[in-house]
Amino acid sequence: MQFIKILLNNLHFVSSKNTQKQKDNHHDAPLSQQYDDVKILSYSNAKTAINKHSTNNNSIIDVPLLTRTANCDRDNSNNSSTTSTVVFDNSAEEAIRHQLDKITPSSDNYDTTVDENPFFIGDLGHLHRQYLKWKSLLPRIEPFYAVKCNPDSVAIQYLASLGMGFDCASKMEIQQVLELGADPDQIIYAQPVKQPSFLRYASQNNVSLMTFDNEDELYKIKEIYPNAKLVLRILVDDFDSAIPLGCKYGAPLGIIDRLLQTIKGLGLDLVGVSFHVGSGCSNDNAFYHAVVRARHVFDRAETFGYQLSLLDVGGGFNDSSVVEGTTFEKVAAVLGPTVDELFPSKDVRVIAEPGRYFVGGPAYTFCFGIIGRRVEESNDHQKAYDYSLSLKQEKNDQENYKLTYYINDGFYGTFQMPILDQLNLNLRVLRKKDIYFYGRELDNNEKKYPCTIWGPTCCSLDRIQYDGYLPELHVGDWLYLENFGAYTIAGASTFNGYEKPKIIHVNSYYDP
Repeated sequence: MQFIKILLNNLHFVSSKNTQKQKDNHHDAPLSQQYDDVKILSYSNAKTAINKHSTNNNSIIDVPLLTRTANCDRDNSNNSSTTSTVVFDNSAEEAIRHQLDKITPSSDNYDTTVDENPFFIGDLGHLHRQYLKWKSLLPRIEPFYAVKCNPDSVAIQYLASLGMGFDCASKMEIQQVLELGADPDQIIYAQPVKQPSFLRYASQNNVSLMTFDNEDELYKIKEIYPNAKLVLRILVDDFDSAIPLGCKYGAPLGIIDRLLQTIKGLGLDLVGVSFHVGSGCSNDNAFYHAVVRARHVFDRAETFGYQLSLLDVGGGFNDSSVVEGTTFEKVAAVLGPTVDELFPSKDVRVIAEPGRYFVGGPAYTFCFGIIGRRVEESNDHQKAYDYSLSLKQEKNDQENYKLTYYINDGFYGTFQMPILDQLNLNLRVLRKKDIYFYGRELDNNEKKYPCTIWGPTCCSLDRIQYDGYLPELHVGDWLYLENFGAYTIAGASTFNGYEKPKIIHVNSYYDP
């Protein structure tokens, strides 16, 4: 399919007078036609475009990158009901206000057809700045974005325009990035154990680079995709990571020779070695020890007649603005020189699989609202049940009465993986009594009350917080979470019929 081409240079937005009509029919059109009213042109072609369209009834607006593009809703992935909207404005705050005004009865933009659904603000500019930082600090290592971290199609397309590759773990992820214009050579199927039908799909679409870590997988690959380019994933120390992966994947050094012998016997094409220090690694030295192990496997492979040409240093990279214990700068200061020292030959291509690094920081802000509340008659539920204390009596007995809030997203939505990972959720007030507090704190003197926060579904396991503290809020007030793009919407379901949040994109990047 042909989608918008996002280019590195300044881009130009061309809209016709038929734009609104096309927008009205947008949801009935196939994906490949949903951007027919938009053409993105590189800066080098700007003069040609202006000359070509100057005689027509079209307007050309010169803007940097994707600062202004079409207001379009689109499928975010092949199996998701999530939609994405690219908005005109650069400001996240203005995009938030615009969205909330549509569900505020007192607003001039109030729209009774719009539901009070949660939403993300995705800043493409932050992705761009992270990419530039990566290329500055790790110029030799090519980033292959880990799609599983956040499968936002607009972000994927934007990263593809910067020349990035992609780490895919399933047929659907491969299909998504291929449809968004990625080259098969820029995809690594980084799933050591692959479903046979998915492996066939990779073969049919020439996605040949893939990982493995056991003999059974080799026999499967030999049968289905014998021409695949294999990358041996080895076991490394991942104990200092938020989510260790070594318990599930990675070949220990003790079986490397046996795997190499099997590969040689099957006549398969081994091209490289990969490792993963775990998602959200907090120890920069973990990368050093992992690269040392990879060098050992390169040397062992040479004794079997293999001249390996690829090193995949995996994921585990964090956004420096949110991680504790290390920073990307510290990791780069260890990883870059270690790779250059142990793999001095430029014939060895080095790639990585960052996910959180791009979407785990300020790139994504999550906004959600209070849809219901209850004032507990007692902080002690058993006491309240036994003695039927009245609310008035309890308030007199205990000043800090407890509140229960119900929000429009929950454990079965965006919060599932953060709760399972036991993340500390720093909930902030976005709007209270129609007053916005985005980017600033409430009055320190405003009293906070103990509260429990529940998700919207009928399940009693759908609880976000039990012992939180917030100012007194009411139905229609909104909260937000910053740095909330990694493994959030990626794990959301539509349980109980609740839609996945849509993503509203802005672009804060300017090319000086």
